[in-house]
Amino acid sequence: MKKFLLTLIVFAVAISFSAAQVLPTFQFGIKGGVSLSSLAPTGGTFSSSNQAGYLGGLWARIGALGFNFQPEMYVTAKDVNIDANGGETRAKFTSIDVPLLFGGKVGALGVGARFYTGPLFSFAVTKDQSFSDAAGKAGELDYHDQNVAWQFGAGLDIKSISIDLRYEAGITKQNYMNTQTRVSLFNLSLAYRLFKF
Repeated sequence: MKKFLLTLIVFAVAISFSAAQVLPTFQFGIKGGVSLSSLAPTGGTFSSSNQAGYLGGLWARIGALGFNFQPEMYVTAKDVNIDANGGETRAKFTSIDVPLLFGGKVGALGVGARFYTGPLFSFAVTKDQSFSDAAGKAGELDYHDQNVAWQFGAGLDIKSISIDLRYEAGITKQNYMNTQTRVSLFNLSLAYRLFKF
């Protein structure tokens, strides 16, 4: 009897794992999180420190055979401190980000790990700036209206909840006081799946 039960459990797990990996699925949900941004110099003498920002929006996931495509759209606020020429400048800007991620998933019974990468297209909404007394009006941040980055990340799914950690490497160069820079960041997000079929 014990062997029969053990065989039945192993068979059920195998069927569940196979169904999760082979059958096409579509998922849709919401997400929110925090980001740590920085402007990385590519030709200048200034340094930058990370500041917390936020993100919130929607995601979808289409998967089969252990692979998936995950388009997303979310609003993100980036808040950056820049030390330049002996003064400090704080820059804030908000954008709509659209990552198009490709990756794989392993797991069964509602628990799984994901690994993914892909391009991110960012569209500026606001480009507000606040300058500290130290920086005065020495410089002006000039953000492009559209930017491109590349994301790398990993996630953990537990039933309808997902936790994701990503690194976003800026590709498009930004201008700051005649110095070209790229916006890069880490973000940590919590997502909730609204439905799946």
